[in-house]
Amino acid sequence: MTGISDYILDMVFPRHCPVCDEILPFGGKLICEECEEKTVFVREPRCRKCGKSLTDDRSEYCGDCAVVSHSFDRAVSVYVYNDAMQEAVFRFKYGGRQEYADFFAESIKRYLGREILSFRADMLIPVPIHKNRLKKRGFNQAELIADKLGSLLGLPVEKNLIKRVADTRPQKGLSREERRKNLKRAFKLTRNDVKSCRVILIDDIYTTGSTVDEMAGLLKEAGVSSVYVVTLCSGSAL
Repeated sequence: MTGISDYILDMVFPRHCPVCDEILPFGGKLICEECEEKTVFVREPRCRKCGKSLTDDRSEYCGDCAVVSHSFDRAVSVYVYNDAMQEAVFRFKYGGRQEYADFFAESIKRYLGREILSFRADMLIPVPIHKNRLKKRGFNQAELIADKLGSLLGLPVEKNLIKRVADTRPQKGLSREERRKNLKRAFKLTRNDVKSCRVILIDDIYTTGSTVDEMAGLLKEAGVSSVYVVTLCSGSAL
């Protein structure tokens, strides 16, 4: 029945390529072959902390992580945040293309699945958005990706452990210090039964790490032993 249901859904609501947004044939890949060539994977050498691609294979850390102390233990991403992925993520978040989450989660599993499982995490935690933004957008993009990825990797998803209690202004365009101040006390832990847990934070884009740093600090204060970060894309290394 699942196959029939999927066929009917795809006939009524056909899938679109996450890059060009053209309708995809039923039963095929979740991205056009031409568009797949426009995506760029994050490859070695990678920063040992934030996971961004490095241009110098003699370096262990990017320019940012060499001078900034992060609260999380390690971050990894699938794609470089180039023009193709900027279009995909923008349409996903603001154009209502929730079906893109299937492709995003599949990409994370295919490219990072073994590495993610090696973290031996107890749960996936999607980065929460404030209720005002949730009402306006209709969904939390990180939660959609986490749900799909959790199903693919057999990992539980915890959506209510951390709440976003401050409706902060958008981070885009802010300096690192402005981002840090903007997120101060933006999150709240709803319970404290997480001592010695290992968790993975899920988000769409990693830029400076300010958001996941704030969340990781909160979790570490509650006794969480390890906080990893998995994102779909990451920006260029400094």
